[in-house]
Amino acid sequence: MKKEGRKKKAVLAGLGIMAVLSAGALGCSGETQSASGESVPAVTEAAATTAAQTTAAPETTKAPETTKAPETTAAPETEAAGEIQYKHVEAPAAANENGVVSADEWAEIYPEIVASYKSNSSNDYRIDYLEQDPYLKTLYEGFGFAKDYTSAIGHTYTLEDVAATERPHPLANCLTCKTPDYTKLVNDMGVEAYKLDFAETHAQMAENVSCYNCHENQAGDGGKLVVTHSYVTDALGSEMENIDPATLSCGQCHIEYYFDPDTKATMMPYKGMAGATPDEILAYYNEMEFSDWVQESTGTGLLKAQHPEFETFTGKGSKHAAFMNCADCHMATTTEGDVTYSSHKWESPLANQAILDTCVACHKDTDMAAMVKGIQEEITAREKETGEKVAQVKTALADAVAAGSMTEEELDEIRALYREAQWYWDFCYVENSEGAHNSELANHCLDKSQEAADKALELLGV
Repeated sequence: MKKEGRKKKAVLAGLGIMAVLSAGALGCSGETQSASGESVPAVTEAAATTAAQTTAAPETTKAPETTKAPETTAAPETEAAGEIQYKHVEAPAAANENGVVSADEWAEIYPEIVASYKSNSSNDYRIDYLEQDPYLKTLYEGFGFAKDYTSAIGHTYTLEDVAATERPHPLANCLTCKTPDYTKLVNDMGVEAYKLDFAETHAQMAENVSCYNCHENQAGDGGKLVVTHSYVTDALGSEMENIDPATLSCGQCHIEYYFDPDTKATMMPYKGMAGATPDEILAYYNEMEFSDWVQESTGTGLLKAQHPEFETFTGKGSKHAAFMNCADCHMATTTEGDVTYSSHKWESPLANQAILDTCVACHKDTDMAAMVKGIQEEITAREKETGEKVAQVKTALADAVAAGSMTEEELDEIRALYREAQWYWDFCYVENSEGAHNSELANHCLDKSQEAADKALELLGV
C-alpha cells in the first residue's frame, strides 16, 4: 500500500488581498476577518482546534495592494482558551529584507511549537511511485511525472525537494507552495513573479514552508491564521467565511490547481465551492480547452491532477468536514510541562495515538487504525486495477493512431473518453489519504474512470 505522503506539488501564490482568519494556534475565536478589517459571521464551532496550510488562484495582472492587519503593540501576555494558551505579543523583527519572520525568529516566543515544526524533518522516507506502479509511465508518457515521481517528504524539505526533482520547471511558479519568501514576492510584485526564471528565483529563497504561510507575521496575535494566497480569495470569495479556518489554511496548498496559459499564474479551477468537485473541475477545464500536456502517441490533451485534499475532504460524501478540520486529525494537542499547544508536526493520525484516542467520542470502541487501513487498502487496490485499465486504453489508442485504421472523428471520441478516464483515476490516485478523507468520493472517481475506460476499449475493439 502507498505510504502516507504521496505526491505534493502544491499551490501558493497570492496576489491581492490577504484574508485574515481570527484563530488560535490550536483553535479559532469564531470570527473571520478580511484584510480590510471587516468582520463577517462566525465560523463553525468545530474550528476551535488548530492551524495548518491552503491554496487558490488569481486572474489579475496588476501588482497587488496587500492590506495587512495592524500589529499588536501590547506587552506580552497569554490568555487561556480551554487547554491551549494563546499569546499576544509583537512579532520579532525579520532579518530577511523581504519582511518574512522566519521560524527560527519565532522560536524565542514559541519554542515548543517551533521545535515540533522542525521535527517534520524526520519525515524523509521516499517511495518511488514509478517503481511501485509501473503503469504510471504509460499514463504519464510525455510529461514530467513519467521521469520522476516520488512521495512527498516533510514540509521542512520543500526548497530542497523542488530543486532536486527531475521534472522540468523553468519558471518560478513551481515555487508557489514551497516557501513563504516566494509568497511574499508574488504579493509584492504581482503576476509577473510567476514568469521569473526558476533557478534565479530559487537561489533567493531561504525559508521552507513555515509560519508565514499560515499566519503571515501575525502568529503572535493569538496564533491568528491568514490566507496569504489571493487565488484562494479570488476562487472562494465570501464563501470563505463558511469554511473552518484551519481547513482553509491547509487548503491553500493542498488543492487542485493549474498554471494560467498566458500569465503562468497559479489558479484554482473553480469559482465557489459548488465548482470544487471532480466533475465540475473537469467541465471547467474542458470549457477552456485546457490540457497540462498533449500526449504525442495518442494525440490526447491530458490533465494532471495535483493533490486535491481540500476538495476531497469538503466534498460530497465526507463524513467529518461538517464538524472537524484538518488540524483535528493532523496536529495533536500536546502538553510539555505547564505548556499546552497544537503540535506543528503534521502527520497521519495513524502515527499518533493521542489523535486516535480522540476518535472514541464518536467511534466508541472501534479499532480506528484497522478501519482506516481497511479503507485505504480497498481504495489502493481499486486505484491499481483502474489505472492499469486506463493504461490499456492508452496503449490501444496509440496503436490505433499509429496504424491509421480509424478516422479522426472516431479517434477524437476515444480521446475524450481516455482524457475523462485518466482525470478521474488521477484525482483519486494523487489525493494523499487513499480514501480516508472521503471514501465515497474516491469510489465515485474510480467508478467514473472505469466506466469511461470500458467505453473507450469497446470502441477500440479490445
